[in-house]
Amino acid sequence: MFTVIYSFNVKPNHIESFEKAWRDMTILIIEYEGSLGSRLNKQNELNYIAYAQWPSKSTWVNSGSKLPEISKEIRNIMKESCDKIDTLFELEIVEDLLKK
Repeated sequence: MFTVIYSFNVKPNHIESFEKAWRDMTILIIEYEGSLGSRLNKQNELNYIAYAQWPSKSTWVNSGSKLPEISKEIRNIMKESCDKIDTLFELEIVEDLLKK
């Protein structure tokens, strides 16, 4: 498995639109691109950390082409809601002891 960790710096007064767009986009990525899902964590009022799991790095690298048209609008809302979006880490999972 493969994990990607993202950082989002959300603009003031855009928290609700960001959280909804993140949720909607994640659901589409799971359904259309083969992601294993993601968790969104709040670091403080305007900073979020998310991590997404994928079956493999190649699945993640090759994702994006199967998404429906609505994903462009959702992605734009996410981008417009943030001052900055970064991919912090790309990680190969060595051992997984999270309770399922």
